[in-house]
Amino acid sequence: MSLIRRSNVFDPFSLDLWDPFEGFPFGSSSSRSLVPSFPRTSSETAAFAGARIDWKETPEAHVFKADVPGLKKEEVKVEVEDGNVLQISGERSKEHEEKNDRWHRVERSSGKFLRRFRLPENAKTEQIKASMENGVLTVTVPKEEAKKADIKNVQITG
Repeated sequence: MSLIRRSNVFDPFSLDLWDPFEGFPFGSSSSRSLVPSFPRTSSETAAFAGARIDWKETPEAHVFKADVPGLKKEEVKVEVEDGNVLQISGERSKEHEEKNDRWHRVERSSGKFLRRFRLPENAKTEQIKASMENGVLTVTVPKEEAKKADIKNVQITG
């Protein structure tokens, strides 16, 4: 039984590598392969980029919502790096296995995740707020008010 998550070639954030020869007798799993082997990812690293995050902009703020079901707020970190990079990371631990346990299906991912977003210049990074409710992390980054153009009248002579 394979517990490795299949890659999604349409997901630009997927860290899984797609092996087009997987399952063929001459595929990358064979040590005598004519085709160079691709490194395989474990189920832990497959969850690395697995946190799905929405980013919307309102007139007052940038709002990030991350699905982190089953995690406590102590297991998630929200940081600002280099002054304008929002970093959301965390780790979902594997469930403890007992010797007499018999697994029928394993679909929930475990492992670390890390997502980074470069914030625009109008972000007030010193006023960021984060909250968690029902497995959804909400990070609110206030925006500076748009500066109105300073208009100066010039007298016309002549």
